[in-house]
Amino acid sequence: MRIIVDGFGGDNAPGEILLGCARAMDVLGIDISVSGDKDKLLRSARELGIEGSFNKMEVLHCTDVLTMEDDPESVLKSKSESSMAVGMQALREGRGDAFASAGNSGALAFGATMIVKRIKGVKRIAFAPVLPTAGTPFMISDGGANVVCRADMLLQFGIMGSVYMEKVMGVRSPRVGLVNVGTEEHKGDDLRREAHELLKGCGGINFIGNIEPRDIPYGVCDVAVADGFTGNTVLKLYEGTALAMMGMVKDIFKKSLKNKLAAGMIYGDLQGLKKNMDYNSYGGAPLIGASKPVFKMHGNARAYAVQSALKLVRDCTESGFVEAIAAELGKKEQ
Repeated sequence: MRIIVDGFGGDNAPGEILLGCARAMDVLGIDISVSGDKDKLLRSARELGIEGSFNKMEVLHCTDVLTMEDDPESVLKSKSESSMAVGMQALREGRGDAFASAGNSGALAFGATMIVKRIKGVKRIAFAPVLPTAGTPFMISDGGANVVCRADMLLQFGIMGSVYMEKVMGVRSPRVGLVNVGTEEHKGDDLRREAHELLKGCGGINFIGNIEPRDIPYGVCDVAVADGFTGNTVLKLYEGTALAMMGMVKDIFKKSLKNKLAAGMIYGDLQGLKKNMDYNSYGGAPLIGASKPVFKMHGNARAYAVQSALKLVRDCTESGFVEAIAAELGKKEQ
């Protein structure tokens, strides 16, 4: 399998991107194509001592970079020769099996829609990050690609998320919940009420009704359906709360000698908790609805997170989730 990686996407590019790619090639048995300025990539690889691994990567040479400040549409216009645009174009041309970038989220979603293209029948591509809970992981669909949505889009987010969780995460009959301000059917605005009716009447998915954000950390659902504004708010608050809580736990155990001794006695459990709550272990998020696998890595991803993301990319691509989504939506249109 060949994965195309945006060499200049994200806060820590190109160094951490290249380190993660080098480790992924060794551990995961994948081939890597990296898009970006070849001279700058080679210089970085030499500084990091991974020139041997870099020489095994195919370089899709381009000199432009799409920044976080650039308008999403620039991926087709002023930044059409950027590492992100060139990488997605290569995916469209069949020069790789999947594409991953830690760069501008809006541009990635726009490029996935306009360059890679959507699956036939898909109304909007959605970000679909998978996050940990006290039990099994859950997905937010949409996690931020579409701020303004219609109810029929939320229906598709639920269908696509359900297919992904079953095909990739191995969840049987995934529980699909609609993020709302209350669990009662009449709660929420017009969008939520209309989406509830559509999801409730949709055969083939296990819709459990409205869910409240406070219940998500306890594993109330496997797919949390939301418009992009709500979903991204839940995502950012969820990540921030997890980091804050782990920081507070760490401070407690550093408070005194007694606490430090106690921490030593349960060190393994603390490490297990940290690993379970680390969203970096999932690496990033697929853009479900694209006609070929496209993934968003965390913008501040370091080598470990890049390697985790590429494992996710490999496993997802091998699962055939894109084809499964296309087949499921095709059945709904019949």
